[in-house]
Amino acid sequence: MEYPGRKPTLFIAFLPLIILIILLTLNVFIWRDATLDGSNQLALIIAAMIAAIIDLSLGIKWNTIRQEIVNTIGKSMSSILILLLIGSLSGTWLISGVVPGLIYYGLDLIHPKIFLFAAVVISGLVSLATGSSWSTIATIGVALLGIGSAMGISKPLIAGAIISGAYFGDKMSPLSDTTNLAPAMAGTDIFTHIRYMTHTTTVSMGLTLIIFFIIGLNYNFAAAPTSVAQVKAAIEHTFTINLWLFLVPTILIILIVKKMPPIPALMIGAVLGGIAAIIFQPHIIRQITGIQHNYAKASYIGVMQAMYGDIKITTGDPTIDNLFSTSGMRGMLLTVWLILSAMMFGGTMSAGGLLQRITEEIAKFARNTWTLVTSTAFTCIFVNITASDQYLSLVVPGQMYADTYKKMGYKPEVLSRTLEDSGTVTSVLVPWNTGGATQSRVLGVPTVQYLPYSFFNYLSPITTIMFAVLNIDIRRIEPEEIQPTLQETS
Repeated sequence: MEYPGRKPTLFIAFLPLIILIILLTLNVFIWRDATLDGSNQLALIIAAMIAAIIDLSLGIKWNTIRQEIVNTIGKSMSSILILLLIGSLSGTWLISGVVPGLIYYGLDLIHPKIFLFAAVVISGLVSLATGSSWSTIATIGVALLGIGSAMGISKPLIAGAIISGAYFGDKMSPLSDTTNLAPAMAGTDIFTHIRYMTHTTTVSMGLTLIIFFIIGLNYNFAAAPTSVAQVKAAIEHTFTINLWLFLVPTILIILIVKKMPPIPALMIGAVLGGIAAIIFQPHIIRQITGIQHNYAKASYIGVMQAMYGDIKITTGDPTIDNLFSTSGMRGMLLTVWLILSAMMFGGTMSAGGLLQRITEEIAKFARNTWTLVTSTAFTCIFVNITASDQYLSLVVPGQMYADTYKKMGYKPEVLSRTLEDSGTVTSVLVPWNTGGATQSRVLGVPTVQYLPYSFFNYLSPITTIMFAVLNIDIRRIEPEEIQPTLQETS
């Protein structure tokens, strides 16, 4: 492999990452749950500075480093815009009564003991239909979090169930961008990729559902701070709840299924939530603005405030009020800062070939079936940690290993399945990755808290590695499939 400057030693390549891990560990001990308030961002920036100094020492010009940082940040702009729009959508869906309505009816439809199981299934089906884990978590996921919280289930546990289901659907949906990207990197078609993924995914999801079902059956619901009846009464007293409200999420899901890009779809969803608030919740509009007589002015201010800033609706019951608060776009700014800092780190690691040097070393362990698949899986996870972007966790290993899989006689779907099983689903487990940063902010649960319960997300790479270790369902190129290639080269 060629390097942009002098080839770094393995220790030098690892040094920024070692410093980052030390700083992040210190931050957790000192700031606990408040690490996203700035300390983690600064840790990433300091690590990026160290990487930039190393790049310069390797002969890389500053303009090259800067351009790589800009290019890396540019790749994350879509994620940042989606994140900001999710903030707006959560605000208008709250004041319109959409989320409270989903909670209200959900409390009747889902029995507490099977709630976690149902949360995985519901999130999975919606994500499968839409192809987007982010949209699923920001809409249905937020409602499920409210329902589960009202039942007295811990938020990290609920978040783990929602994330498990949402990333299952994202991974298996032909509408998903990652599900299209992985086979493109490996050199196979999407439907071969999806059919082949079904084998490992069925095992991972089956185990996930069993685990959540067992947890639900044995959960202590007596610890709930409020009763279901109390929550329903508070919602009914505060909001006007009717079935017309569900037109808003229905339209959004239809738009996404029809392949409308997520940015305009989420914008339309946020605006529809604002319109529904004006029509169905005039008392809420007046409560949050304090304007009683000029409803046109109150409507404009109320919807705008819900989209950009803090909203807290009081029900008269302090134990329930935390279900009905949101921070709009403003609440996403710390996460945007985190993503920008992470992209800066990823850009400096790429500019001098530091990331390339480390992944190249990992690839040396690929000598047989299980070491090849394991090396690919660890490379995907490593790129998620260092480059902080789930797309790069598919692109970088895909480009690295495509020829190796071919030379060792494996069909490209073996690579594409490993990429998805290890790259797509683990991005949400890294606090500074775009996936982890976004979902922790949307659900209001720190990544380190929901990580232990995101069973599907870490069972997936384990399952794909175990299939390789046991030599189960590993497709090899047959001699007759190699023959045309040999004739072409003769």
